[in-house]
Amino acid sequence: MRCFIIAAMTADGYIAKDEAHSPFNWTSKEDKHRFVELTKKAGAVIMGSKTYATIGKPLKERVNIVYSRSKSFDGVEVTQKGPRELLDELEARGFKEAAVCGGSHIYSLFMKAGAVAKLYLTVEPLVFGKGVRLFDEEMNYALKLKSAGQAENGALLLEYDVDYPVK
Repeated sequence: MRCFIIAAMTADGYIAKDEAHSPFNWTSKEDKHRFVELTKKAGAVIMGSKTYATIGKPLKERVNIVYSRSKSFDGVEVTQKGPRELLDELEARGFKEAAVCGGSHIYSLFMKAGAVAKLYLTVEPLVFGKGVRLFDEEMNYALKLKSAGQAENGALLLEYDVDYPVK
């Protein structure tokens, strides 16, 4: 099963100003379009409870899976499974892809498990100066650029293959 990370970030590497900051009010229309297109194609979206709280409702036409130890949410599946176990379960259900949609802890969890094949990153022409980073722990992986595009506002739309790990 193929798993990818999809994220928007500022030029200085932040995915949000804080844990309650939604990406939907500061990203380009091209980023939003790509997010919808890729996540609907995958059919399954995986995120943490804080990311889900910034969205506030299940994403339509996708199976929404939220990592949470204590909360339940209407219209979503809640899990505590490890990345490989969850992806194996999704594959058994007929999914060929899954989109990991944040936040930084969930991105780190899936990268460290060696489960991520691709990164779809949008680098928006903004600087926050501080905030939430893409990953919440040290990473050491090489990436291979597969495609790069530019949005009208100057955002970069990047696609990388993940090469595990750098020795």
